[in-house]
Amino acid sequence: MNRNPAIGFIGFGEAGSHIAKGLRSEGLNRLHAFDIRDVRECAAVHHTTVVDTPSALAQSSDILISAVTANSALDAASAIRPFLSPGKLYADINSVSPALKQQIFSTITQSGAAFVEVAVMAAVPPYCHRVPMLINGDGAQHFAEIMTPFGMRMEILPGSVGTAAAVKMCRSIVVKGLEALLLECVMSASGYNAEDHVFASLNESFPGVDWKKLANYTVGRVVLHGERRAHEMDEVAATLRSIGIDPIMAEATARRQAWSAALDLKSHFGPEGPDGYQSVLDVINK
Repeated sequence: MNRNPAIGFIGFGEAGSHIAKGLRSEGLNRLHAFDIRDVRECAAVHHTTVVDTPSALAQSSDILISAVTANSALDAASAIRPFLSPGKLYADINSVSPALKQQIFSTITQSGAAFVEVAVMAAVPPYCHRVPMLINGDGAQHFAEIMTPFGMRMEILPGSVGTAAAVKMCRSIVVKGLEALLLECVMSASGYNAEDHVFASLNESFPGVDWKKLANYTVGRVVLHGERRAHEMDEVAATLRSIGIDPIMAEATARRQAWSAALDLKSHFGPEGPDGYQSVLDVINK
């Protein structure tokens, strides 16, 4: 594989487009994308060529990066598998359970391509391609050798495929759970005009955290990504059930995230989302 590998994105939403943006800034200029949605405008902004079929994406790419929703990850792998071949690398960055990562691994390796399990450990923007990642799989070492010179930050984990996913799933219990908790907190506190006192108490109990600022950020994330986060938390719940843990909190988080998506709160704001939680409450309370 040469020093200017061709990268193909399966899915070109927030994660895929921001990673492409970052790689472009590092000098990579052979970027392609396939998405079931019309992403041509976004792709043009990031100098990425849109192709019409999984076959075309596989043919034009050395490395495939799957960045779809959790409930589409296996379907995406199955759709492109017939067009993969030895020498290709398939990196799955989707937030899915260890068991589903293993299914995807099995699907991809039937083609002879190498598999890279990727767990993205922070929000992709503002890091773009430099977002911290944990990686695993038979293609992990090769992937790291190729992409590290372009600024990607990866830690290779020992163990079987699914190890990185387990770290991601357990982290999401806290991160996505905190988003749901803060949304519920400000919804209820505003109903009693108690927000200032609630935030003051939280700031005293947890010094170093600006809870109002955090609420403004996390509520916005729920609005923009509630549907995707709900699917991810379903994967978290499945992960917990597989080891005999009743996923009480994970299921509640999924429910609140799905509630936001069902209200279509996202449609009331631009692509950057709300400017704070109060804007969201104004929409909810209409």
